Amino acid sequence: MKSKVCLISVISDVYTDQRVLRTANTLLEQNFSVHIIGRKIKGKTNPSKIKYPYQIYHINPLFRKSVLMYACFNILLLFKLFVLVIKNRKKCILLYSNDLDTLIPNFIISKLFQLKLIYDSHEIFTEVPELQGKSIKKKIWETIEKMILPKLPFSITVNESIAQWYQKKYHTKFYVIRNISIPISVNKIKTREELGLPSDKKIIILQGTGINIHRGAEELVQAMQFLDDSYCLLIIGGGDVINILHQMTEDLKLSHKIIFKKRMPADELYHYTCNSDLGISIDKPNNLNYLYSLPNKIFSYIQAHIPVLSTKLPEIEKIITHLNIGNFIENHHPEHIAEKIKESVHHKDYQLWKQNTYIAEKELSWEKEKQILKEIISTQFNC
Repeated sequence: MKSKVCLISVISDVYTDQRVLRTANTLLEQNFSVHIIGRKIKGKTNPSKIKYPYQIYHINPLFRKSVLMYACFNILLLFKLFVLVIKNRKKCILLYSNDLDTLIPNFIISKLFQLKLIYDSHEIFTEVPELQGKSIKKKIWETIEKMILPKLPFSITVNESIAQWYQKKYHTKFYVIRNISIPISVNKIKTREELGLPSDKKIIILQGTGINIHRGAEELVQAMQFLDDSYCLLIIGGGDVINILHQMTEDLKLSHKIIFKKRMPADELYHYTCNSDLGISIDKPNNLNYLYSLPNKIFSYIQAHIPVLSTKLPEIEKIITHLNIGNFIENHHPEHIAEKIKESVHHKDYQLWKQNTYIAEKELSWEKEKQILKEIISTQFNC
């Protein structure tokens, strides 16, 4: 039997994309030698002291934004894949493309060398807010998707709603592997004092690598005007509205109530989440991508054993309602969000929600989820 190699492509920051790292670790368990090709992004986490059991390459596009960045990245990715395939030509090679913005080079290489390809769609790419109102850009991505997806025997996505949407549109099977975090094991949770957090306040946390427009972050900051000084909002992560949130905080004179932290490794973030009282996920259902979203942060909140306050989105509602681990907002008015925060942290069922997160953690585990990927690999890609 040939030795096995998997070439994983992603346009995001490798070190903070937990889905990609989970996939890589699962492939290692399947005896693959794993190579991850990502994009060099200025200002992102640089874990120089961390040693990973796989090879990581960073593509540095000449352009940083817009169509030129995507074009440049894809050309360089095509070249990098070509080189790695040639270098490993005597081995059994699997290509693993994350999202539509890495699919073209992977599809070309798969056809050129007759290689097997897994496509993992983390969202409905053509429905992201960044493409709404930009008809030409959206049409380009839709054309790419329409040309390639029906030619793939199957693909993977993050929840059942998105899988059904893709299957209906392109008549190709989509497996579901949810974004459930790997449990983090620490000897001792750091105290609020050690983390520089207030010890006498209710801490409300919003975390994630995609704190972007239409995800409710702006209204959440505004909601802090209607909460007294016994509440503190902790925002950890990055996204296209972070600078706006900083400015809003300053303009509204809320700096004493809101703490910002940059992106950080998952094991470091875990300490902050565990020290919080309520996890926030209030995406707006104003596009299909957000309507069907099931953010990774939901599972992170569960693993940190804190109740969740969320929008009533189908996939999230199923989890929160079925497992009874939190509460919902009905609209995005800042006053309403503030009222729901107060209601949630003082709710008669707060301790029950908290206890139920322990049950939820066992039911929603990566150990169960990764078996789907292992089954796909063993049945479809047996060298």
